[in-house]
Amino acid sequence: MQLHVNGSLRELPDEAVAPDMPLLWALRDVLQLTGTKFGCGVAACGACTVHVDGQAQRSCVLPLSAVAGRTVRTIEALGSAAQPHPLQRAWIAEQVPQCGYCQSGMLMAAAALLEREPDPTDADIDAAITNLCRCGTYPRIRAAIHAAADELRAAAKRR
Repeated sequence: MQLHVNGSLRELPDEAVAPDMPLLWALRDVLQLTGTKFGCGVAACGACTVHVDGQAQRSCVLPLSAVAGRTVRTIEALGSAAQPHPLQRAWIAEQVPQCGYCQSGMLMAAAALLEREPDPTDADIDAAITNLCRCGTYPRIRAAIHAAADELRAAAKRR
């Protein structure tokens, strides 16, 4: 099976995957993209959030057969150490992470929100970010999303 991940077509050996295998395990165990985390296994916590065709999806319950021919983006493609995404910069500036376990899924959910809503309200954020954070940094998450949105809008005006 082939999977379009982070801008590349990746080959998944038939002996390593099955159509009903959750995308999460193909990403982590077959493709070694371990930034996407396993949290609950029932799509409740959001630690496993990735983008599928630009939409935030919980990869722990999404079978590989559902992503055939679609584009998958993981946290590894959001930004880099040299060029972090505005959300990643805002996450650091607002000191969002504590334990950090849920953060890759939280960032991917926030990135999907900002791609469809460049100036989100608190209500927009609350509706879109249903990921769970045991550390309870939700006020900082909200502040970081607003800061990143401001940066992205300012960059769009400069273009």
